[in-house]
Amino acid sequence: MAKGSIVVVGAGIIGASLAYHLAGRGRPVTLIDAGLPGSGATRASFAWIGRPLVSDLPSAPLRYLALDEYRRLETELPELSIQWSGSISWDGFDEAPGHRTDEVRTLEPHLLNPPAVAVHRPEDAALDPIATTDLLVAAARNRGARLLTGALATALDHQAGTVNGVQTTAGHIPAETVVLAAGTGTTALCSGIGITLPIEPSPAVLVRLRATPRLVRTIIATPSLEVRQLTDGTVLAPTAYRGETDQAALLETARRVRDRFAASFAGAGDTAIRSAEIGWRPMPADGEPIIGRPAGTRGLYVTVMHSAITLAAAAGRLAATEILTGLPAPELNGCRPDRFH
Repeated sequence: MAKGSIVVVGAGIIGASLAYHLAGRGRPVTLIDAGLPGSGATRASFAWIGRPLVSDLPSAPLRYLALDEYRRLETELPELSIQWSGSISWDGFDEAPGHRTDEVRTLEPHLLNPPAVAVHRPEDAALDPIATTDLLVAAARNRGARLLTGALATALDHQAGTVNGVQTTAGHIPAETVVLAAGTGTTALCSGIGITLPIEPSPAVLVRLRATPRLVRTIIATPSLEVRQLTDGTVLAPTAYRGETDQAALLETARRVRDRFAASFAGAGDTAIRSAEIGWRPMPADGEPIIGRPAGTRGLYVTVMHSAITLAAAAGRLAATEILTGLPAPELNGCRPDRFH
């Protein structure tokens, strides 16, 4: 085992951010995943980046950093492409704090039947989660990290209260520190060494549509339609999971989303379905991130959270600093795994 070696399990956007922030600090870093980077829940994310104006959540100090940390990443990684488009919301979403605007038609000129007033959050943004994950992984590798794909983590090596590696389908990987960024897979890996973390899969459907570019200018959020559009015309539209169990059911859901979109925007009549998929997001029992070292176990660090895209830049930097220095980050105090015990 190389001195100070770190293995990050899971190459979604959280694991990629951790690998990037851990690499290049004199510690061998290995990032492993059963598939390609970003191929799990990250791939099916709407990837809306925002932060609360006011929050009493335990994770609020972390969430307040979200946008600033992405601005930092932009300076460090010039290839990072973030759409700083802002967001507008209404019909239930408008109860959130934010600037009220009556200029919805100016912000969204193709929107049919715009509301008289909406909440406008000009600081909100979005990104391509796969491209961002790939960029972070590439930057981590440039800093000396190793990427191992096709390696499903099956168990943690655990002796006398210390985790000292991980068993995978590609063989055993020793490490002084194992960092779990494995989403819903974290539960089974932890339970194998007697640690209980209440994490449930929270499914959501992401529909991709092909439409005329520039129909949607911002991120739009309403109870009936949530959409944003990429520069190539692709429309991303998340919708609630209703128990779909096959492709036919997913296609029917996608048709409903397409029809709502076509009825909401001028010039959207020829919109076509590109794809629909289910993202199985990890959801801690209380909805708050789980970040830190479980009590009573050495060599293990856990990172599980909903809003992973929003929090990836901030959580990756803060968690990496804790792992490398051993000093706690105050912004993560409300996210500790020991709150469940």
